[in-house]
Amino acid sequence: MSRDPGAREEAEPRRWITDRSRKDSERSRKEPDRSRRESERPRREVVTSPRTMAPRHPRYPVTREIDEQTRLGEIYMHSLVRTQFRLALFVCTVLGCVVVGLPLLFLLVPELHAVRLLGIPLPWAVLAGLIYPAFVIGAWLYVRQAERNERHFAELVDRAR
Repeated sequence: MSRDPGAREEAEPRRWITDRSRKDSERSRKEPDRSRRESERPRREVVTSPRTMAPRHPRYPVTREIDEQTRLGEIYMHSLVRTQFRLALFVCTVLGCVVVGLPLLFLLVPELHAVRLLGIPLPWAVLAGLIYPAFVIGAWLYVRQAERNERHFAELVDRAR
């Protein structure tokens, strides 16, 4: 039983082809199961929003927080009241220093008693007439700054929306 070397070469490729065809047939039997499984599974879809860069809005606007008097609304209002109080305290301190400081100045510097303004001693002229324009200017500056504080608060509330 001697074989031909040429016959052996032919047998090997056939065996390889046979093995390959056997694997293909096994695959073809498995493929219907795979395609059936894929059809049962829902197809995955990627959902994206066209507004990915849009700013996120809080659940409740800040004005609603203030109206409903929640803790956050209280914090916002407390910050406004504290800012206005600080401004009022500053203006009152400056005006108080002027009102109290002028008599002390006239008391500590007696030479100012001798100075006359339109025939009236300087201490009387300052305390009786020139102090009122200082009050008016102080009040005007206070109102201007208080309105600025309220504007900043309104911008803060609008920005938080």
